[in-house]
Amino acid sequence: MLFTRLSDDLFKPLASPSRAFNAALLLHLHAKVFGDTAEPLRKSELLAAIGDFSAAFTQGEIADDEATPIDPVERRSAVYRRLLDAGWLVERRERYVPVVEFDPEARMLVEELARLDRGETRSYGGAVLDVLGSLESATANPAERSEALVNAAKASRAFLSHLRSLAGSMRKIEERILREADQSAAFRLYFDEFVARHLVSDYRTLHTRFNPFRFRSGIVREAGRALRDPLTILALAEAGFREGRAPDAEAAERAVRADLTEILAIFESLDRHLDGVADIVARLERRIAAALRYMDHRDSDRIERTAAALRAVAAAADEDLADMPPAQVSLLRGPIGEPHLYSPRLRRPPIESEPLPEFHIDPAVEAFIAAKDAFRRRVAVTPERMVAFVEGKLGRERAIRGSQIRIGDVDEFVVFQRLREIDVLFDGVLSTRYRLSRVAGRVSNGWLDCPDFLVERALGRPA
Repeated sequence: MLFTRLSDDLFKPLASPSRAFNAALLLHLHAKVFGDTAEPLRKSELLAAIGDFSAAFTQGEIADDEATPIDPVERRSAVYRRLLDAGWLVERRERYVPVVEFDPEARMLVEELARLDRGETRSYGGAVLDVLGSLESATANPAERSEALVNAAKASRAFLSHLRSLAGSMRKIEERILREADQSAAFRLYFDEFVARHLVSDYRTLHTRFNPFRFRSGIVREAGRALRDPLTILALAEAGFREGRAPDAEAAERAVRADLTEILAIFESLDRHLDGVADIVARLERRIAAALRYMDHRDSDRIERTAAALRAVAAAADEDLADMPPAQVSLLRGPIGEPHLYSPRLRRPPIESEPLPEFHIDPAVEAFIAAKDAFRRRVAVTPERMVAFVEGKLGRERAIRGSQIRIGDVDEFVVFQRLREIDVLFDGVLSTRYRLSRVAGRVSNGWLDCPDFLVERALGRPA
């Protein structure tokens, strides 16, 4: 749980009157002072850094109450104690020298706050390719790269979370625009927040020529193939258990199936999220277009004057055109903006599926296929066919030589020519029923000429 790992007073500096200064100081300490160093800082160095940073702020921005010192040296100590008591910083001693570092859990929280402060945007193409690359790596080499499946599931969840955040941010801005009474402020919100921040940087990415969702079918196909392949799942589960990500093989297999199912479900249900985002965009564009349409009230007198002037120009002779138009007509100009009228956003048309045409195979082709199947069945030697042939030739006898077997037709010859391999044929499945041994002499029956052999029933087999 989050609050069992973090200090109870951790968020107190971020809820105090000086929260803006405290947040800026924490981000500064994380990025500039501590940076990428793995060693803790001396307390004196940290106090100096806090003092230098505080010099750019006023006393009102730093102080929480009247007890906050005004003196810069005392004030930096008070700010340091504020972060230390809240649990952001941890102080200890190394060889009698006091050193300070971020609390481990608090550091992870600062990193997330820094990411929010930077306003990082998510690359849809990078996210989808990250999932596809990790998934293909895991299925291509499940014994060595099973960790890639975990990364693919994690990237899928992060990608879905970003899509949900996009829709939520758009709805939030839509509510702010609709609550705004000043039209100029509403337009400024629309273009600065909605269009520039989300519609251009995020939403438009989904409708470009190089749409990242063209890789979605590959992800769905790869995840579905892995779910249907028990050997791949077994290899991934064994690797996960071997690498310590599961307590036993059964739990590892459940985790593998859960990750693959989650990836498949996320990328099969993306259309619902995209449709929700498209509805918000279309609805807000209609509202803005309606506001622009009724913002400039029509002046009927001006329209009538312009129409009368145009009628006068049309009725005048060519030589009188220089004198007839009133001076105001020369000031007429075209509208400012795009050279086309606004058209509402159209919803994506559904993909229509057409049934595949029925192909009628030529009866001659069907007869040829059936003849090939019959030929394959006739020349195929199966264990049952081999047993029937041997038993038919042995009868009540226990053994028979190859030279004693009479071949009546081609079907018997097909089985007879494989009789010398009866002990190893079909992975040796007949070696427990019959024994094969070499004997002197040769087999020469008009069908085959080869060394003679003896086939006998194994001991314990009834005649």
